[in-house]
Amino acid sequence: MVFPTSLDGAVAPEELLRSDIYKAFQRCRQGTLDLIAGISPTVLQAQAHPDFSPVGWHLGHIAFTESLWILEHLAQQPCPYPDYRILFAADGLPKAQRQHLPDVDTLLNFLADIRQRTLAYLETVSLEGQTRLWYWLIQHESQHSETMSLVMALHQHHGQVTPLKQPVPMQCATVPTGMVHVSASSVGLGLDGRLTPLAADIAMDNEQPCHWVDVDAFQIDPTPVTCGQYVQFIESGGYQARQWWCDDGWRWLQSTAPTIQQPLYWPEARWQDFRHHPVCGVNWYEASAYARFVHKRLPTEAEWALASKGLAHKLPSLLQAHQLNCDHRLGHTSPVGVYPDASSDYGCYDMLGNVWEWTASWFRPYPGFQPYPYKGYSATYFDDRHRVLRGGSWATRPWGLRPSFRNWYEPHVRELFMGFRCAS
Repeated sequence: MVFPTSLDGAVAPEELLRSDIYKAFQRCRQGTLDLIAGISPTVLQAQAHPDFSPVGWHLGHIAFTESLWILEHLAQQPCPYPDYRILFAADGLPKAQRQHLPDVDTLLNFLADIRQRTLAYLETVSLEGQTRLWYWLIQHESQHSETMSLVMALHQHHGQVTPLKQPVPMQCATVPTGMVHVSASSVGLGLDGRLTPLAADIAMDNEQPCHWVDVDAFQIDPTPVTCGQYVQFIESGGYQARQWWCDDGWRWLQSTAPTIQQPLYWPEARWQDFRHHPVCGVNWYEASAYARFVHKRLPTEAEWALASKGLAHKLPSLLQAHQLNCDHRLGHTSPVGVYPDASSDYGCYDMLGNVWEWTASWFRPYPGFQPYPYKGYSATYFDDRHRVLRGGSWATRPWGLRPSFRNWYEPHVRELFMGFRCAS
């Protein structure tokens, strides 16, 4: 399991928690280090896109944040690297000024030194009242690890480096055709403590408190939209047809992206080989335009959550059995439906891993929201300018992969490993 419980489902005693945190920190860090093994100085330090910091900045930020919250905040120690405070703080430098970075060996030594100090503190401290912060830091590194993955993918897209893993066509699976009917019901939004004993410690602030909402009956696609389906939109002139686009989407397309004719990570001439893979690298405007094209719409966040029923309970065994495309296991997307054990109770596939899925909902606080660990972590983005994404991608680490996890981006962003499924 990703997060520990005793055999009877009760919250684990402190020493088991301490052991789990230690193992999770080590495993998470090894994944981060594996990701950047052999990285070139260009990819380490160069900005691949104005909206995203270089890979090396994310490495330094991971160490800086760990030092800030564990060594300074909890242990009350002085900052061991005060010269890095401006460079690696989230609110330090504009993204365009984050390219003058230490070399990879210096960054790795920074990571290793902070980690050694952190684990030394973990050995002796009482975890009472601290557990949530430790788990938050594991998820923080996981999220920045995925951001590093997308920055590296952008460098690959621009032809600056060769992909470490070339996508290989996989045997497709048999999945249901037509839409799945979901009856009217209530659904819990947020991390439910009845399913996860440590929910209060694991949950990010924006997925708490768990609350119930009523959802009318609807239909939803059993899988994310595939390249084979999306190509019909492309070939019919969907990027030139005003009637499929919302007003803001058409303005984006005409003013900032007039040359865009396909998703960002489109497999080009090889799309036939990947026709069963989910479309990847579409923004919210593209997703909603396609949905209109097929006379459907995007699901709301609550509809998506209801359609994922049953996956939270199955998640630990799915991760253990490698029945999800996540955590860089393949290094790219997989055909939809190749992990049949990972279907929801309603028969929806690929709701965890593979590609993030856009929803129709704005990113807003749940009733009774309390910020953690600082006021602006999520609250800054409750501005009705960010849409919710759910489900995770092939690059999402296990600690950030669960049905209740909420990602959020502005509708024009298409650089993440994003896809979507339709509803009606």
